[in-house]
Amino acid sequence: MALTSRFTAPKSRKETILTRRQIEGLIADGRSIVIIENKVLKTDAWLKYHPGGDKAIMHMVGRDATDEVNALHSAEARQRMEAYQVGIIEGRWHNFLPPIQGGKFRAYVESEQQRGAEDRDERDVSSQSSSASGSPLFEPTAQQPSNIRRRKGSHGSELHTVSSVSSMSSIDSLEHEEEKKPSHMDAYTQQEIDRDLAKYPALDPATQDDIVQRYRQLNEMIRADGLYQCNYTSYLIELCRYTFLFGMFLLCLQWSWYGTSGLFLGMFWHQLVFTAHDAGHMGITHSFALDTIIGIIIADFLGGLSLGWWKRNHNVHHIVTNSPEHDPDIEHMPFFAISHRFFDSLRSTYHDRIMAYDFFAKFTIRYQQYLYYPILTLGRFDLYRLSWEYLLLGHGPKKGPAWWHRWLEIAGQIFFWTWFGYGVVYKSIPTVSGRLAFIMVSHMVTAPLHLQITLSHFAMSTADLGVHESFPQKMLRTTMDVDCPHWLDFFHGGLQFQAVHHLYPRIPRHNLRRTQKLVRRFCADVGIPYALYGFADGNKEVVGRLGEVARQARILAECQRTLAEKEHHAHH
Repeated sequence: MALTSRFTAPKSRKETILTRRQIEGLIADGRSIVIIENKVLKTDAWLKYHPGGDKAIMHMVGRDATDEVNALHSAEARQRMEAYQVGIIEGRWHNFLPPIQGGKFRAYVESEQQRGAEDRDERDVSSQSSSASGSPLFEPTAQQPSNIRRRKGSHGSELHTVSSVSSMSSIDSLEHEEEKKPSHMDAYTQQEIDRDLAKYPALDPATQDDIVQRYRQLNEMIRADGLYQCNYTSYLIELCRYTFLFGMFLLCLQWSWYGTSGLFLGMFWHQLVFTAHDAGHMGITHSFALDTIIGIIIADFLGGLSLGWWKRNHNVHHIVTNSPEHDPDIEHMPFFAISHRFFDSLRSTYHDRIMAYDFFAKFTIRYQQYLYYPILTLGRFDLYRLSWEYLLLGHGPKKGPAWWHRWLEIAGQIFFWTWFGYGVVYKSIPTVSGRLAFIMVSHMVTAPLHLQITLSHFAMSTADLGVHESFPQKMLRTTMDVDCPHWLDFFHGGLQFQAVHHLYPRIPRHNLRRTQKLVRRFCADVGIPYALYGFADGNKEVVGRLGEVARQARILAECQRTLAEKEHHAHH
């Protein structure tokens, strides 16, 4: 029998007041429950139709997703979400750890005797002032109780762990971990958490609520200042730049200057991606359909990359920024590891596979600071692979408002490989050496894009401070801005304002510099450090982080070798 049938329905089902325990029970029963502006949404039916992918929703299950949803969705989209409302909550919501991140949930059985105990449980949970729940260091993975069961999620995967205990905070988990002897890597993790707890505002409800309130007030100020409105004159200038670069690519190709032609094509692709990024966030026309068409034309038809793959990947990145298990933008094993926690062969919830710290990874990670720039020059080839995988395996929505995206993208891929692969590389360049030079130059020139993307996050915190950290604080803790002169904005394409962009993703990039001044004032008011580095200093920070993790990898390898030798001698 469905759990909702146990509740007494008032005149309007949407106005049903649900307690935290009832919502926990719904999640334990396999429902994907999200809280938005005190409204309880059951999103099961929407998961497979969501244009931004199912994983983005799954990371919000059991949480107050108000700020994440408002940041990434238009007013029209938020209004459509009300169709999935099944109730409301009273008072401040205390987040659960989502099932996809390892949260455990109790089944709900209503009885007079149990109700009193459950009310006491709720008061206990509400009294917690801070938590770092969700940090895998503190999630017990030993024997699970026999009364834990798993239920298939609405789209077929095992999502919800049901337990006799509620979602645990780091404090609860630490009590379970006391008997275990912490490893050297665990000590590193604890140091990172302690460092962030000392550096950033406290996680108590009053402090985090104040940050959220000021963040929302700033959003209204930004809207009133017209910073959400697109400056189409700036895009006219962008269009002139794109036309010039594409024209030079064709002209040099006609003159048989294949390397130079590839240079201009690579620069054309590099610049185009910035507008595709704007379109993916509905930052141009603010229309879902129009911006999607613009994005697909740019990404697929002209660049050979899938906008749908990017949306699915990027939305998750915006929600779980810099989380080693969950953020696909920092999951680059076996080539890069920006945290020692990758040494544990973590499971990626996005890719749904183990990121093995195997022999090859152990070798490359020890030298990753030297491999960083060379590998970035090959980044575009990997984007082709990810795009084809997304489209051929049908990872995108097959029904709903985004059903047509996949077919338009496939048409775009056919068009791209016809004009680029056949028309340019095969028909227009007669020699193998010329083709190879053209392909490598055109693709390696786009390396600054991959540098700009990684620069904003690789040197920032990967520590998990738990479910009680507010959205704005987490974004500012895991993201840096890059300082550059105004005249260089065209080269960075707005990616130099990543901290601002993560707070307000739908602001058009040509307005980000003006918005940055307001965000810096906000950070000063709430006491959140604002990370701003020059381009050179930012690179030093990233290379330094890679070098530090490489040093930790070498220490770990040496310790393992020493232990192996001791065991060998002990047996002889």
